[in-house]
Amino acid sequence: MTKDDPFPDPNESAELLTAALAETERIPSGTPPLRSPNQPNENWDGKTYIEPDPTTTTPSQRMVIGELVRKTVPRETLGEWNAPADRPDPVQQLIEQNRTRIPELVPVRNGRMSVSSFTYLRGSPVVMARDLGSGPSTSLRTQLCGDAHLCNFGAYGTPERNVVFDLNDFDETLPGPFEWDVKRLVTSFLIAARTSGQGEKAGRAAAKKAAKTYRENMLRLAEADVLDIWYEHIELSEALAEFTGIVSPKKLAKSLEKAKHRTSAQVLTKLTEMVNGERRILHQPPLLTPLDAPEWQKITEEALELYAESLDPDHRQLLHRFHQIELAIKVVGVGSVGTRCLIVLMHGRDEDDVLFLQVKEAENSVLAPYAGASEFAHQGERAVVGQRKMQAASDIFLGWTRGPGGKFYYVRQLKDMKGSVDIDELPPAGLIAYADLCGRTLARAHARSADPVAIAGYLGKSGRFDEAMEAYAVSYGAQIEADYERFKEAIAAGEIEIADNF
Repeated sequence: MTKDDPFPDPNESAELLTAALAETERIPSGTPPLRSPNQPNENWDGKTYIEPDPTTTTPSQRMVIGELVRKTVPRETLGEWNAPADRPDPVQQLIEQNRTRIPELVPVRNGRMSVSSFTYLRGSPVVMARDLGSGPSTSLRTQLCGDAHLCNFGAYGTPERNVVFDLNDFDETLPGPFEWDVKRLVTSFLIAARTSGQGEKAGRAAAKKAAKTYRENMLRLAEADVLDIWYEHIELSEALAEFTGIVSPKKLAKSLEKAKHRTSAQVLTKLTEMVNGERRILHQPPLLTPLDAPEWQKITEEALELYAESLDPDHRQLLHRFHQIELAIKVVGVGSVGTRCLIVLMHGRDEDDVLFLQVKEAENSVLAPYAGASEFAHQGERAVVGQRKMQAASDIFLGWTRGPGGKFYYVRQLKDMKGSVDIDELPPAGLIAYADLCGRTLARAHARSADPVAIAGYLGKSGRFDEAMEAYAVSYGAQIEADYERFKEAIAAGEIEIADNF
């Protein structure tokens, strides 16, 4: 690795670590080589990641592998951010990304991003992905969320109708260096604290807390049985207990009940109205626009038939007990605005027995040019498989399909017991408690698909990784602020347009 090339050399890293293992007293000679699972593709420069093979190496060997990676990428270097001289203009990166999006909705996306530096951060993962790819990175891979900012954690309903706390957005999911998710998470806490009034001190403390909890939980999971990691989950009631003494018990109980009652039936009252005795989706353009033309109904029926094939047979049979009534384009989130996102209203027994499906366009992950293309050609399948790998429990209606023009989509229930924390209402102590919860959640999500032993070996028991992540949040946070100023200047200069209603 050199200053100009932050990745381990693709031809030497596996051999280097294998040789180092043989020379380590704790590792016998003849240790099997390490796996290098990524293959070069046309969008990627062929960098190699190292993944210990748990079937041919012992836990103690894999722990040493993690320790040896520190020699290639010291933990302190992960805290560094220095913009390269050839860093592209962030506004131009966003304009380029918008070329594949619905033109009429791009001003809505720009408007939502313009609210604060935090909403700008939420809407610009494509910019941060390039920056992560240009900086120092370890060779220790996991399934990444790809957009692990604090608002992409929250509550949702499991198939057993319990409510759990977990990651809940996987548009950008892809295997890559574990620390990329941690860096986005800690940066989001710092920027959120600045924009919501908790202050710089609380933001830095929250960033460091998220990293510390991630490290400590990865060390804990390194000693856990494989199935115990897979089954581990966080009940919402357990998550809310983190805020005891910070938020009133009455408010915590209200949050739990609110999540439990956020179902398709509850969404029905917000998104539909009775018209001539029939229930129809509200017309609120550009944020909610029904598609009444017969050709759209036919296209959706065909897409749903393809989608059904991606479900387990029992869930497919369940889906077929509902029939399509109406669909609409619905603007969601910040970064996703402009992608093709539909909601489909379906009836079961009668018009009060409803299922709302969200059909969301899946493009290539923003991480792909820097971490390697997905093994899945279908980008909806990429998102679904990544979600199933990382979440403790996933929606029974989670699947994928194709639409007009061969575009990729994934499908899930709309707002199935979903809930989130309102960061603006939290005191500084609450923000730090939330950072603790998110750090724990991210470690568990990563450990489901990665080797937690090797990552734990890299992280170690000292606070060096925590301090590095705090430093990164501060240095990259300054970059976010500068990019946000450039974004606002572009709006003022007419380079980009914002909508009046967003």
